[in-house]
Parts: sequence; structure tokens; C-alpha cells
Amino acid sequence: MTVLQNKIDFSVVFTVSKANPNGDPLNGNRPRQDYIGHGEVSDVALKRKIRNRLQDEGESIFVQPDERRNDGYRSLKDRAESVEELRKLLNDAKADEDLAADLACQQWFDVRAFGQVFAFKGNKLSIGVRGPVSIHTATSLDPVDVTSMQITKSVNSITNEKNPGEKTSDTMGMKHRVDFGVYVFHGSINPQLAEKTGFTEADAEKIRQALITLFVNDASSARPDGSMEVHKVLWWRHSSKIGQYSSAKVHRALKINKQAEQVHSIDDYDISIETLDGLPCVVYDGL
Repeated sequence: MTVLQNKIDFSVVFTVSKANPNGDPLNGNRPRQDYIGHGEVSDVALKRKIRNRLQDEGESIFVQPDERRNDGYRSLKDRAESVEELRKLLNDAKADEDLAADLACQQWFDVRAFGQVFAFKGNKLSIGVRGPVSIHTATSLDPVDVTSMQITKSVNSITNEKNPGEKTSDTMGMKHRVDFGVYVFHGSINPQLAEKTGFTEADAEKIRQALITLFVNDASSARPDGSMEVHKVLWWRHSSKIGQYSSAKVHRALKINKQAEQVHSIDDYDISIETLDGLPCVVYDGL
């Protein structure tokens, strides 16, 4: 497999409609917002969705949530030590760190893409892998309106032993959602780091496909099917490892202007791409 030779920049435009794209556990699970009211989705949440899509496609993933475990290991340490040669290296203080990192990158897609720290209690060797794929926090183009509603659970969770027929008290809670918002996030793939982790051209293509299908198989009560949709994936492939332009300039080439005072759909925005000499942009529509 050919290791990635050309720098890649990308941008993703997606919409949120009556959904909670990324709840903040420190704020009652309300949708994340910055100090001026723009909606946010953390880079960690975006990487989680990419990992999920890759896992759906049969890739080996190191960082798995419990509800998506497909190998029986309940901790990262157990998963790492399931590879016998890697287990031996992690338990040898004098082991070759580069060899351990190479083994981890070969074994798990997300390690060679995003990087990973292997520092577990009881192990004698700690290693850090820096991945070539970097992703920004997604931010809405305009401040978002958050609607909160009170919800009630009216079913028995436990049985009253003294009076089995007695209904327990209703449980009250809150549910929050973004009414509508257009969000954008950017990212890059660094060939110099790709060489170190073994990230290939084929791996980059799998990342692109994961971005296009980002919200497939991602439904929940907070994010019903169809409430989050990828509209555009912009993909810039440079002609060299270092790239003709900085990532910041490339990402600024995406121009989105509001066409209406009140926005209710993606059609209320005009999306255009500034031409950069010698750097074509390929645009993919979401599913």
C-alpha cells in the first residue's frame, strides 16, 4: 500500500434540524454553544462518528465505546495487550518504542489516523503516536436557538415489594435541541506524519467516504434519523507534501453567505469556493 504523499485539506458542511448534535455534560446536556451563541460540535465527537463509520465498514478500531464493542475487550489496556507482541513490548521498560508504535498503527486504523497514547497502569513502557489526520471543532455559521422541553417517564423502573401493583412516581427530565443550524468543520491530513504511522492513500479515501456518510447509522433519541445531514465535503489535494498553500488559507476558500434574515434550510445560504491557482477542489455531496 502506498503511503500518503500529498497534503490533503478538507471541509465539511452539515445541517442540524431539531436535534442535539453534541450535548455538554457540564451544562445539563444542552447543545454546546460558544460565548456568542454559535453552536459547536467538538472534534472528539466528530472523530467518534468517523471511527463508527470506519468500524461499520469493517476496519479495526482501537477506541471503541461499550455499546459498539466488537471484540469483547472492556478496556483499552486489554485491547492493546490482546496483541501478544505489543503486550510484551509494553511490559518491557527497555523495549523499542518505535516498534511498539508501528505495531499499534498496523493493528488499528484510528491509531494510524488520529494517533493514540499508550500509557496504562502496570505497564513499564509508555508510547505516544501522533496521527496525520487533524480535525477542527465544528461551529455553526450563525447563533443557534436551543429549545428545551420537559419530559416525563411514566413507567415503573422498580417494583414496590409491599404493594406490587402500586405505580412509582413519574420521573421528570429535560430534553434540549437545536432548532436549525448550518455547521462547518475543517481538517487536514499531513504526509510527514503519515509516513511515521503508515497512513496510506487508501486510508485517506476511507476517511473521505466516512465524512460523506458521517451521520449514517448514528441515530439516537437526541439525533433522530434525518435530523443531521452532510451537504458538502470539499477535498483539496495538494501537489506536494508541504502543500502550495497553508491549511488556513485553503479552508478560507469556502465562502458561505446568508441570503435571508431568518434561515430555515441550507437553501437560505449561498455556498461558493474561491479558486486557488494550482489547487483544484473536488466537491462531494452527502448521501
